[in-house]
Amino acid sequence: MMGSLTLAYVLIGVGLLLLLAELFIPSSGVLLVLALCSLIFGVTMTFLYSENPATGVITLICVVIALPLIGGLMLHYWPKTRVGKQFFLHSPDEDATIASMPVHMELEALRGRFGRAISSLRPAGVVEFDGRRIDCITEGMMVEPGQWVRCIDVKAGKVVVRAAEKPDLGDLETAFFS
Repeated sequence: MMGSLTLAYVLIGVGLLLLLAELFIPSSGVLLVLALCSLIFGVTMTFLYSENPATGVITLICVVIALPLIGGLMLHYWPKTRVGKQFFLHSPDEDATIASMPVHMELEALRGRFGRAISSLRPAGVVEFDGRRIDCITEGMMVEPGQWVRCIDVKAGKVVVRAAEKPDLGDLETAFFS
């Protein structure tokens, strides 16, 4: 009688160990099936071979409590295993983000610079900065063609401009022609 009950607890222990082994051994679910069969047979044996039915109920409650705990551990550690890493998406490297692309890094150089609206900005349009035409947006204001604007921000590849007064180019013109 006692040997069968011991075998039941050994089967339950083997089932829990097989669940943990499923983390590290890529078995395509074979270990999982064996673990569940072992747990079911072990719990069933505690009901059949124990003298007191409470033993089977207590064993069942312990297994029902242990399974979610082991499942939680599996979900926590599985993505860190070799097999788990293949199943989950990873965040892109910082170099691969949109803001760090070379095209957008060039746009960052426009911050604080003046340009002239080529088309109407209602609120999006084209602005010329130093001979380069750039698609821009305003903060919601309309800007007429030919009006001066200043780049106030660059967000995710979008150049944000605001209407500005004509920049004072007197010092630059005199320095250039002297």
